Amino acid sequence: MSTFLITFAVFGLVVLGMAIGVIAGRKPIGGSCGGLGAVGLECEAGCDKPCPKRLARMQAAAEAKE
Repeated sequence: MSTFLITFAVFGLVVLGMAIGVIAGRKPIGGSCGGLGAVGLECEAGCDKPCPKRLARMQAAAEAKE
């Protein structure tokens, strides 16, 4: 039971720290790899300019329907 309480307290402190950061207007937490922009992709799905792999899948699906 004490392990649960310690874990709950640690998570509570982390959430409190993030909330204080939001209230203070600091920059939000960001990934270290840069996200999809780092690998040259504009968006994950449903965009006007799909990535090359998705474009190939879309073309293969269109050819299969014909």
